[in-house]
Amino acid sequence: MKSKAIAVAGNGGWGTAVALVLAGKGHSVRLWGIEPDYVVETAKTRENPRYLPGIPLPKSILVTPEFSEATEGADLLVSAVPTQFLRKTWTVLREEDRSEHAPILSVSKGIEVTTLTRPTQILREVTGRRKFAVLVGPSHAEEVARGLPAAVVVASRDETFCREVQEIISTDRFRAYTNHDVLGVEFASALKNVLAIAAGMCDGLGLGDNAKSALLTRGVVEIARLGVALGANRQTFYGLAGIGDIITTCVSPHGRNRAVGERIGRGETVKQVMASMTQVAEGVPTTKAAYQLSKKHELEMPITEQIYRILFNRKSPIRGLTDLMSRAYRAEAEEYR
Repeated sequence: MKSKAIAVAGNGGWGTAVALVLAGKGHSVRLWGIEPDYVVETAKTRENPRYLPGIPLPKSILVTPEFSEATEGADLLVSAVPTQFLRKTWTVLREEDRSEHAPILSVSKGIEVTTLTRPTQILREVTGRRKFAVLVGPSHAEEVARGLPAAVVVASRDETFCREVQEIISTDRFRAYTNHDVLGVEFASALKNVLAIAAGMCDGLGLGDNAKSALLTRGVVEIARLGVALGANRQTFYGLAGIGDIITTCVSPHGRNRAVGERIGRGETVKQVMASMTQVAEGVPTTKAAYQLSKKHELEMPITEQIYRILFNRKSPIRGLTDLMSRAYRAEAEEYR
């Protein structure tokens, strides 16, 4: 296909990995980051040591601290800004956007705690009317950046744009499927991080594979229940954005949210864990947002509730997981309706 000019907003691990995929496809890629000094150093050394150490950046990727330079004449903007910083960051960036209203592909995961809105909703509110799509799925930046195989899903209300993004980003190592359920895809990719924290707690407490398997299976049902109540397609939670990403996030050593849960399970406090991290663990604020949504819509989400109480009410992890095992008995089929 014809090469596109693409600006990537956000030079974290995932933003950089997406830039590498796009550059490998032959597109003209410009990578922007919010910390000018760090971005300039990255441009000189051709490496992103904070987020993707050891992965060289080809000279074909323009690394710049100037968003106006990154977006000049761009055909597509990729938003890789963490969800909790999305609104504030793009409120500034929209004034520097020189792309003449190019469509936006969001690769962020999470739910904004203050408004309970999704990344594409935030982008639409801040940047105005334009085409939007979202790309998520089981795709750790560390592996994607090294060229290891991965499959993801692209969702958009605009089917033509959705297929265009699919063609722009797909390679023989990075395969994109399409989906029209934007709401479901974004909620599945966000809520799976709550389950990742729960899985990590199982690991930290040494509860074994049986407990983690049961927790995740019941967790999929729980997050799908919330998604359907909000208007999503239940099937979306059993695809790449849901189960696919859950498997990767909950078993991989690269999973930040699983690592957060494991450390808390071993006795560290949430404050200690978060203070020591250089990358964002979206699962912590997403747990708060998911809990608020469950109460707002009067939905039973026992796993989310226990993780919320552990993270924000100082409940002990072992007590929380024990309480889950002590709930009233019921038939499994009841839960799938």
